[in-house]
Amino acid sequence: MSNDDKHRARIYLHRGNLEQARHCYERALQDDRLSSNPGDLTDTLGNLGNICALAGDYVQAERYYREVLTLQRERQDPNAIGQTLVNLGNIEVEAGRHEKARAFYLEALDYLTPTSNHQALGILYSNLALQEAAGGQTEDAIRRFMQALESHRIVGDEQALAVTYSQLGQTYLRQGRLRQAEKCLTNASEHFIKLGQPAGEAAVLRHLADLYEQEASYLNAVRCLERVLVLATRCGPGEDTDDTARLARLRDRWQAQTRGLPVLLLGLFLC
Repeated sequence: MSNDDKHRARIYLHRGNLEQARHCYERALQDDRLSSNPGDLTDTLGNLGNICALAGDYVQAERYYREVLTLQRERQDPNAIGQTLVNLGNIEVEAGRHEKARAFYLEALDYLTPTSNHQALGILYSNLALQEAAGGQTEDAIRRFMQALESHRIVGDEQALAVTYSQLGQTYLRQGRLRQAEKCLTNASEHFIKLGQPAGEAAVLRHLADLYEQEASYLNAVRCLERVLVLATRCGPGEDTDDTARLARLRDRWQAQTRGLPVLLLGLFLC
């Protein structure tokens, strides 16, 4: 009966029906608690934790993850323990308890580093970087983002590379390190283009527009926003009025800048 419930749960989960998937896994859990297979019990609890987290029921998700962690510690599986600690850290982030989240992430790092599980390590480094950036530890955040990028490259995770380059670029941008930010954001844009994700590309281009506007490179900022509006037609109906208004404002600044150029040159000749 347990396997049938799990099969139905996977179908519901694939369809995005979290409520029915949870209901099926809860029925399977009753059978798994009576069985002598701790692996089945751990998997079911973990799936329930994931579903509760996706549904926003973080209190119940934490309970399931903590029970999973207890079972995994008994089996001494460092890879599994590390990934569950990451999940617990994510729950703490959602609850706004960032120091507790960071503690979970650092403990997970102790378990996952010896395993060379770069898929899990890449996610963990990125999560740690975001926590350190939020806490004002910018240099530590940059170092973690760099480690995340290395792990993503090893496993060839284009999606993770795109997201991490964007996050690192934004971190540089907040620091005022514009050339590093430009390089990272451009890399992120190229990865999103390769992935065929216009929404991701548009988000990065908005940050590039911020960068160019900050250094008064209004023509480059205009080109970024023009591309954003082109991409908006691929993301769905409707036009973002904020992007349209901003583009108009940037065009005005660019034209004013262009009109001012001959005056500046004339002044140089008069000198």
